[in-house]
Amino acid sequence: MGRPKGGTNITHSKEEKLSLVKRVLNGETTVALGREKGIDRSQISKWTKQYLECGEEALVNKRKPGNPLAKYHNRKELTPMEQLEYKVALLERELLKKDAEVVRLKKSIELERGDAKRK
Repeated sequence: MGRPKGGTNITHSKEEKLSLVKRVLNGETTVALGREKGIDRSQISKWTKQYLECGEEALVNKRKPGNPLAKYHNRKELTPMEQLEYKVALLERELLKKDAEVVRLKKSIELERGDAKRK
């Protein structure tokens, strides 16, 4: 069933995660902590496992890359340097698309040749 549409993801700070992990390591259950904090017990277990494997740094929220062109779209006036950076970013994006298309076409040709050899 899952989470209802339109909701927002809840992020927890490193300190909050670390506090919960230490409580688990001191003997409290993930079920009890989950009820108290309104966090699923499996999430608390996941944080505990990450902490045990990689330490505190594993609990730091990772930033997602997002759209690299968004910073240029939101501004009306770009400096000459920003205009060049924007053009480079557009060309890099286009090149990635072309590379993906080449790979797809090569695979398609290989599949066709493979089918032709079988007949």
